[in-house]
Amino acid sequence: MKIAVSAHGAGLDSGMDPRFGRCQYLIVVDTETMDYDSFANPSVSASGGAGIQAARFVAEKGIHAVVTGSIGPNAQEVLSSAGIRMFTGASGTVREVVEQFKAGLLQNARNHDNR
Repeated sequence: MKIAVSAHGAGLDSGMDPRFGRCQYLIVVDTETMDYDSFANPSVSASGGAGIQAARFVAEKGIHAVVTGSIGPNAQEVLSSAGIRMFTGASGTVREVVEQFKAGLLQNARNHDNR
């Protein structure tokens, strides 16, 4: 499964960034192999709609799930429409967050926000 994690840096040992729309990097990780690709977030300095732009970027990459600290309602709508699952409240390094995801320890954003 391919998941995207919001991050401060470009590697698996980078800290996870709690902001989705304005994170520095989006790291796409294959949860089976731990192979990954890092992408500088194209919407990090957008004047508005950063979350929506980041969500569209993720949707274009064929991602199955997003793991981050928090996701705004507009970005949630874009991700949900694309069939991408969202998990919030994560913390630690990207590697640790992926392990938390694989272990089922992360909160589904839709259930958490009662949407």
